[in-house]
Amino acid sequence: MSDSTDFFAGLHHVQLAIPPGAEPLCREFWGDVMGMTELEKPPVLAARGGCWFRGGGLEVHLGVEQDFAPARKAHPGILVNGLRALAERLAAHGHPVQWDGEFPGHDRFYAFDKLGNRLEFLEPHQA
Repeated sequence: MSDSTDFFAGLHHVQLAIPPGAEPLCREFWGDVMGMTELEKPPVLAARGGCWFRGGGLEVHLGVEQDFAPARKAHPGILVNGLRALAERLAAHGHPVQWDGEFPGHDRFYAFDKLGNRLEFLEPHQA
């Protein structure tokens, strides 16, 4: 019998909630600030609203939630290359970062998207 971890092959995407009509703010943040490419949603899913982005092997899906409340604690942990450059880019676009040195073996910071969803960005320490 195989170990249950043999089933996992990777993470396809993370989904964050957005309020109705917030797609332009998502395009500004995920497209313009983060530099990700917007994906065309399949027509049956596009009818629900929201938008999807891809960059560097990561997909972020932004899904409409009628009773939206930003995720202040729950968050995706996104591995990046060039963490300090990303922090500077976010700050230059009005998204301050909060550095946190408490995750072993990684540099990391937290930031918030334009809707108040918490995001964690990490980079392994250089050997």
